Amino acid sequence: MFGVRVMKRFGRFAGCALAVVVAGSFAGGAGAREIVPFETDAYRAGTIVIRNSERALYLVGGDGRAMRYRVAVGRPGKQWLGSAWIKGKYVEPAWSPPEEVRRDKPHLPDVIPGGSPKNPMGPRALLLDRDEYAIHGTNRPKSIGTYASYGCIRMRNVDIIDLYERVKVGAKVVVVP
Repeated sequence: MFGVRVMKRFGRFAGCALAVVVAGSFAGGAGAREIVPFETDAYRAGTIVIRNSERALYLVGGDGRAMRYRVAVGRPGKQWLGSAWIKGKYVEPAWSPPEEVRRDKPHLPDVIPGGSPKNPMGPRALLLDRDEYAIHGTNRPKSIGTYASYGCIRMRNVDIIDLYERVKVGAKVVVVP
């Protein structure tokens, strides 16, 4: 659908849609990541739960608590729900605009190299097995807490680096309304 492709030519992560910021706010205020109470009966430790309506990502700890991160989620019509798994972890991924983004923004280059300030992927990305979606950093930090992307989950760069270190390939990701 929208987003993430692994580019064989560059051997790096290459997707996720460039975002358009839509007004919104995070239901928990302006704070950074924090440990919060979380009903864990339905989820195993290490599961990532994304609540679109809260614009929040929870890393389940399995002890009745979770690490909560502020995120940007898909804008109206671009959100998805359900389960996925992390199929790859990437450092400074390159980005190639998917077809839908290219239609909306034909001026974009074919590839933006990893590490470039124009790269919307940020310093880390967790590629999901569902279509072309990922959890990744951003070059638009003001979008965090909004409905902003073409379906990817966007995090502050410091937070994606933290999450990247905490999760493993194969971790389950659940997106709920």
